[in-house]
Amino acid sequence: MIAQCYQLYIERTDASKNMARYYAMSIEPNLFGEARLIRRWGRIGATGQRREHHFAREEEAVRLFLQLLRKRRSRGYRPKPLIRQDAIE
Repeated sequence: MIAQCYQLYIERTDASKNMARYYAMSIEPNLFGEARLIRRWGRIGATGQRREHHFAREEEAVRLFLQLLRKRRSRGYRPKPLIRQDAIE
């Protein structure tokens, strides 16, 4: 059983290179109660690709989650900035 919810959505954009990418991860239980790490990535606005990793223990899934997060952060991925409602009005 998953003790805590893990979800992440980060983006990397560079207009000069026509780059607009996203990377999303989440740790969820499968039907048997084991942990699975689901990764999705691709160009922003496109379906992209998906990959699942299955683990017997949640700690193993969290370890890979953090490892992948460090790798993406080193490549320039950052959380999407939130749009404040008062800035729009």
